[in-house]
Amino acid sequence: MTPVRPHLVWDWNGTLLNDLSLVVASTNAVFATVGGPTVTADEHRVRFRRPVAEYYAEVLGQAVDDEQFGKLDRIFHDAYRSGLTTCELAADARDAMAAWPGEQSLLSMWFHEELVPTVHTYGLTGHFVRVDGLRGTVGGDRKAESLRLHLAELGVDGGSVVLIGDSIDDADAAAAVGGRAVLYTGGFTDPTRLRASGHPVADTLTEAVTLAWTLF
Repeated sequence: MTPVRPHLVWDWNGTLLNDLSLVVASTNAVFATVGGPTVTADEHRVRFRRPVAEYYAEVLGQAVDDEQFGKLDRIFHDAYRSGLTTCELAADARDAMAAWPGEQSLLSMWFHEELVPTVHTYGLTGHFVRVDGLRGTVGGDRKAESLRLHLAELGVDGGSVVLIGDSIDDADAAAAVGGRAVLYTGGFTDPTRLRASGHPVADTLTEAVTLAWTLF
């Protein structure tokens, strides 16, 4: 029997990239255009989920159809792009990546054509055997199908994968391919929600890597 060669998949936004403040500001820019409330970072972490249209609908108190979400998503990303240069990596991101002894890749639900050069700008490209972002024109959907395609391109079996991310959707995606997840409390989701999910939870990325290795 061939031993499993563990493969680590990193999430980007809210995990390796510390962009919570920018995401909250961009979300509030969206809500302002339709007379919605202003949310704090803590409120965002408690309520945020994918599909993002469902999160918007809950906060706005009204249904958000595909056409409206497409418009709101463009507003969000325009605001996000304008502040991206202010974002830094998570404090221990580089140490955490260096600590993983096997292959690792990056999967984000941010647009692929913007993700790839941004990852390069931070000097991280060499850490990953593959970098994938969203190939569509509208964001906000769940991650499971993107993870399945990502692993298929890598030729990696889901059972050998652990995903480190900051959302319940990351854990759901990992489970959908037969993999495992470690959830990071420093991103977009309230730590209480993460711990209630039953998945391993880490307060730092280096701790997440340590936990990830113990899952095999």
